[in-house]
Amino acid sequence: MNDHQNWVMIYSSTLDHEVNIYQALLKDADIESVIINKKDSLYLFGEVELYVNTEDALMAKQIITSASSE
Repeated sequence: MNDHQNWVMIYSSTLDHEVNIYQALLKDADIESVIINKKDSLYLFGEVELYVNTEDALMAKQIITSASSE
């Protein structure tokens, strides 16, 4: 994550595994992404967020939308 200003959150969930699956799909499409876990470590509430570069945001959202509708 070289320049934090060029990254945008495209997806968030309370389910870690779901975000990891979407990150893997983005990797298969050669889209770099990063996961930021904002869950509380003791009570496990909060969300896990998936970020991509602004330039890749539209394509990444389309990939996630397509995968979630299957």
